[in-house]
Amino acid sequence: MRRFPTNIQNLLIIGLGFPVIGLNLWVLSQFFRYFEHLITVLTIAALIAFLLNYPVKILERIFRRVPAIIGVLFITIALLTILGVTVVPSAIDQTTELVKQIPEWILASNENINGWEEWGKGKGFPIDFNVLRTQINAKIDTQLQIIGAQIVGLAVGTVSGVIDTLSIIVLSIYMLLYGDRLWIGIVATLPDRIGMPLSESLRLNFQNFFISQLILGTFMASILTPIFFVLKVPFGLSFAIFIGTAELIPFIGASLGIGLVTIVIMLKNFGLGISVLIASIIMQQIKDNLLAPKLMGEFIGLNPIAILICLLTGGQIAGLLGVIVSVPLAGTIKGTIDLIRQQSNSTPQPEFAGESVDSE
Repeated sequence: MRRFPTNIQNLLIIGLGFPVIGLNLWVLSQFFRYFEHLITVLTIAALIAFLLNYPVKILERIFRRVPAIIGVLFITIALLTILGVTVVPSAIDQTTELVKQIPEWILASNENINGWEEWGKGKGFPIDFNVLRTQINAKIDTQLQIIGAQIVGLAVGTVSGVIDTLSIIVLSIYMLLYGDRLWIGIVATLPDRIGMPLSESLRLNFQNFFISQLILGTFMASILTPIFFVLKVPFGLSFAIFIGTAELIPFIGASLGIGLVTIVIMLKNFGLGISVLIASIIMQQIKDNLLAPKLMGEFIGLNPIAILICLLTGGQIAGLLGVIVSVPLAGTIKGTIDLIRQQSNSTPQPEFAGESVDSE
């Protein structure tokens, strides 16, 4: 039987593989859209349980698992209560006031644009911002409509939000109590050469990744809050928390947060926006070059282009949640494959009867 050349076989594999991958991604996106709410609640609960399991493991060195879980839950509730009494009310008030003032800031930016246009004409530059001015005026109307819709929908979403929050808390507790048994049962259905590498890679990528992102996000929010206060940035606490929260988006989150905050502040004061941009970039560089390497290391091991593709694919399939979990999920897959290859390479090859033996 005649065989195709190797290069033709590779082309056939690639040509047939990409449509299959595309079809699977489309099916996955449709599945997520149908069960979006359920998947979101379960994923958030699993991530919380995953993160809380780390301090639980530490306390298990002293106590049994159930007392360790109770201790971690009490500490977590205490910390959330402290934040809820101190930081959260101020951040909510600032955010609410910021949303109300955005239309006024856009009008102020319209006046600034007129000033730039007059300056350009005075210098002999043919600058015309009519198109930009029209877009800004259109955004004013859109922003006013959004504010009205948020006020109307706030009461409607409160009840479902409370139910979802309680569901996530209960699910997280049950996952802490019985999640190990469930995971062991799932891994037991897989071959040993796949199950153990998958468990190790999942722990390394998800647990370490999200713990690192939370620490880095807390660092950015904590260090930028006093800096914004010194710079007299309006609503500085809300802006600092927004940049820190954006850190949860892998690798590009902080940059996106800084960019959006800079643009919004520039609407009010262009010079202040530049100051905020410079200060935020300096803190970001300190984080990326001093703190992040010690926390994250190279455990993801993905090419930057692959990371961007993962982010875009995750966002297309599952929105913001897909963006957040896409990189550690891809890192888990890659890490599992690498560990399987290492096991295969370290496995001693059997000796056959026909092999020659070195003579003494």
